[in-house]
Amino acid sequence: MANLKEIKKRIGSVKNTQQITKAMKMVSAAKLRRAQEAVVAARPYSNKMKEVLTSIAARDIETSHPLLEQRDKRNALVLLITADRGLCGGFNSNIAKAATKFVEQQTDDYAEYTLRIVGKKGKDLLKRRKELTIDKVYENITGSVTYATAALLGQEIVDDYEAEQYDAVYIVYNQFHSAINQEVTINQLLPIVPEEVQEEHYVADYIYEPSAERVLHSILPKYIEVQIFEALLESVASEHGARMSSMDSATKNASEMIDKLTLQYNRARQAAITKELMEIVSGAESIK
Repeated sequence: MANLKEIKKRIGSVKNTQQITKAMKMVSAAKLRRAQEAVVAARPYSNKMKEVLTSIAARDIETSHPLLEQRDKRNALVLLITADRGLCGGFNSNIAKAATKFVEQQTDDYAEYTLRIVGKKGKDLLKRRKELTIDKVYENITGSVTYATAALLGQEIVDDYEAEQYDAVYIVYNQFHSAINQEVTINQLLPIVPEEVQEEHYVADYIYEPSAERVLHSILPKYIEVQIFEALLESVASEHGARMSSMDSATKNASEMIDKLTLQYNRARQAAITKELMEIVSGAESIK
């Protein structure tokens, strides 16, 4: 009977866990809907910023800006965007692996790479790696992403770059495609490299007011802020999608485990009843 009690206790424990995973799935599904709407709304603005930057770069402007300057390959900063919470499958570990591989292989031949991490889980995964240098960690900002937060991050990175602390800046994040499909993406933030204009596109002359230099000084830092903001939104949507899928799988696994434990319980119960009947029959026969 002790075995029956143990199995019954396990069934109750798995059912409680199943209720938790089912609730987490529903919460993530609701949050994913809002996060997906935010990503879809931000993408057109980000793409238009790229078009404007490319359009300006295609013109012969006799001015320069530190954010466009190509430097010697000494120090590079890698900005990782992870989550503050777990239970979302390989969402965080995939980012950590991609960043580690990028640094170890010295993909773009920089002498040193420094990590700057958004999210508690990224720090937990990489803080024990002695070969990796972590500059700063930002926690508890992915729960409610705002443009003001992205602007502060962007301004700090721009200031460090202009102070020549780093000669390049890369960003690593999960790009959202669907609830079951998130793609680890590595983009170069600095120096800014505008896309090439196709030959068939007509490039008109602009009259800059007050000046081309002032326009660049205004739009280039804003471009960095927008790219970071979009990456944060993409990461948050990917996190909720990954957690929803993970909790859905956990709920299904719990159902399968409950079925197996219930079958095991019924067999054990049947065996116990059969044993009791045999003991009763044997006792009755011995009295005769």
